[in-house]
Amino acid sequence: MSLEYTTLELLRQNHPAWRLLRAQHAPLVASFLHRVFIEPNIRSISQANLVEALEDELFMLREQLGESSFPGTAKNYLNEWADNDKGWLRKFYASGSDEPHFDLTPSTEKALSWLEGLVERSFVGTESRLLTLFELLRQMNEGSQADSEIRVLELQKRREEIDNEISRVLEGDISLLDDTALRDRFQQFLQLGRELLADFREVEHNFRTLDRRVRERIALWDGSKGELLEEIMGERDAIADSDQGKSFRAFWDFLMSRSRQEELSDLLEQVLDLPPIAATHPDDRLRRIHYDWLEAGEHAQRTVAMLSQQLRRFLDDQAWLENRRIMDILHSVEANALAVREHAPKADFMSLDEIAAAVELPMERPLYSPPVKPVITDVTLEQGEADVDTASLYAQVVVDRTQLQQNIRRELRNRKQVTLTEIVARHPLRHGLAELVGYLQLAGDWPQTAVDEEQQDEVQWQTESGIVRRAKLPRIIFLKQ
Repeated sequence: MSLEYTTLELLRQNHPAWRLLRAQHAPLVASFLHRVFIEPNIRSISQANLVEALEDELFMLREQLGESSFPGTAKNYLNEWADNDKGWLRKFYASGSDEPHFDLTPSTEKALSWLEGLVERSFVGTESRLLTLFELLRQMNEGSQADSEIRVLELQKRREEIDNEISRVLEGDISLLDDTALRDRFQQFLQLGRELLADFREVEHNFRTLDRRVRERIALWDGSKGELLEEIMGERDAIADSDQGKSFRAFWDFLMSRSRQEELSDLLEQVLDLPPIAATHPDDRLRRIHYDWLEAGEHAQRTVAMLSQQLRRFLDDQAWLENRRIMDILHSVEANALAVREHAPKADFMSLDEIAAAVELPMERPLYSPPVKPVITDVTLEQGEADVDTASLYAQVVVDRTQLQQNIRRELRNRKQVTLTEIVARHPLRHGLAELVGYLQLAGDWPQTAVDEEQQDEVQWQTESGIVRRAKLPRIIFLKQ
């Protein structure tokens, strides 16, 4: 693309990534979306969970910058970011759910990747990139070479190099990569892995765009079914046969191989355990990055399956076409009848054959069931006073699980883990055992909870009559998500 003034001006006005970088709250949008979507590699989040995470983020920022820094609510911010004018989030309803979900758009991921590149890196590797470029050129040269003699010469040359390396290894001359070379190649692996996940979101976006166009054509089509199917299937084949479609299919076939998955798992375990790589403290999620690739690919495959399902539904549902044909026949009959109404032929000009006999069996008739009439007693209501103790209506004990969850999140805001006894110490039990049971239920539903059976903790509370109650239970630890 040529970076001309007109092109850049159109991008500045219309591209969501550029609008994000120019936004007033760009640091909030970029940091929050990167932390929620990019770092854990989450493809979609329900509205309730995303609103809750943004509320926590806004709470911390307002404490630092003041209440007037972000006056809107979390839900309004998310709806604004998902609006077509912004285009930073995609709001949709997942299959089998009536709750809205959110996902990043490819433009937002491009903006976040560009912002990541602005951060200065302590180590910039160049050797691995040069080797990658050299290997790509060699593959293109050999893959496009049709002369069998030249291909054989290249293969023999590589075989000689491999034989010489085997001889050197057998003689004890083993060349190893130093720490710098290992870190260089590992950095290149991380960059390519992140770019691959970003590419999947764009591939999925392209398939969704195709699906949207297909739905629009089906809704507005007024021609024959054959012409519509020919046009849709032609475009579907064009997508599948495009460079992007072929590359995605080749990647999917490669990664779906069980032997390839096992090989990738073994290689990742070995590389991450190398001392120079372990010293950089890589993220533990790297051990399953190939499964993240699979999950991202499955999202794209589901979009393709949705497109196929839409086509199958169109093929199965022929009612509107058949009804149109029947209505055309009926309109033709009505028009002909009106044409001969004033000058009807004297002889018979139309005959209708009985297609079936009308048979009604006696046992097909429903039995008589007398209606039920309610009897209302005519009693005059008298005003009086009931001798009922109403104190029990106000003696109800209600444990607010939402408040208990807020207590846990408040303690985990600046800590990675907290025990149940520490939470109770900071937030004493007001409803006694019922509130303690509520904390135990939350521990079972909490995403990350640990139980130390060897350690015993004591929780105590005081009743309204002043009696101190104590409960002993294994140590329960809430971990930060």
